[in-house]
Order: sequence, then structure tokens, then C-alpha cells
Amino acid sequence: MADRSKLLEIGKIVTIFGIKGEVKVQPWCDDPALLCELDTLYRRDGSPVAVERARVQKNMVIMKLRGVDTPEDAQKLRNTVLHMDREDVELPEGSWFIADLIGLTVRDSSTGEVYGTLSDVTETGANDVYHVKAPDGRLLLLPAIPEVIDRIDLEGGVMEITPLDGLFDI
Repeated sequence: MADRSKLLEIGKIVTIFGIKGEVKVQPWCDDPALLCELDTLYRRDGSPVAVERARVQKNMVIMKLRGVDTPEDAQKLRNTVLHMDREDVELPEGSWFIADLIGLTVRDSSTGEVYGTLSDVTETGANDVYHVKAPDGRLLLLPAIPEVIDRIDLEGGVMEITPLDGLFDI
């Protein structure tokens, strides 16, 4: 059993594939190939699922799980959300898991003014966009670019920013 506090959702089994018990997984990560690098995934309860083999097919991952050898076995896993242990992946410097960013207090680097709480992240391709829920209920959109994001302190629960001129003007 894995420590559930270290698990992150990484994909969902959406259907069976073929006649040998393979499943088709919809990845919930930036790169479907990441799923192919993991030898063990986990169910929501922390129980391990051994991956025998995996390959990317278009934007999905075809996966053979140990002990799942027939289409009937695979069908029983349909709609199962798969998790990964965050310690199984080393992120590059300056990268974070989106799940760790959600809930950070967003404040001005120079004045300390609190703009709100980071509530969501949209991945646009060019750069991510952080959704900040302001205390008055407004939704502020913040480009995740070095000119704006000064510091992220996960342990302190804070993201410090320097907003571009007019960024939060209505």
C-alpha cells in the first residue's frame, strides 16, 4: 500500500483493448509517455497495480496490467482512476504538480497585497494560465510566465507575483 497523501491522479481506464486483457488509459498528465515510464500505479485506496507494459497510441496509453489477462478482467477495471506516487517522478527545477499549486495564496511580491487563492490551472500550450479566486468572488487570470511569477513556496502555501500593468483592471 502506498501513502495516499503522496498519490496524484494520472489517468483513467476508459475501455478494454484487444483480447489479451489490455486496457486503454486516458492520461491526465502533460505527456502520455510518462505513464509508460511507471512500473507501478495505484488505485484510489493506495493498493498497487503492476504495469507489465505500456505504449502510447495517439493521445491514449495502451497498458497491460499484471493479473489482467482477459477482456472480462479488463472490463472490470473500466472507469478506474489510476494514481502515481509523486516520489516516482523527479520534476525539473521550476516545475510543480498542478495539484500542489491549487490552494496557494497569491500575493503581490512588493506590497504583500493578497489577490486571492489559486483555484485552477489551464494549460494553453504557450504557457499555463493560473485561475485566482479573489476575495470578492471575481476570477483573475494570471499568465504563468517568469515576468509575473516571482516565487512559489509550496511549504509556506504562497505564490508571490508581480502583475503586469493593467492585468487585473476591469
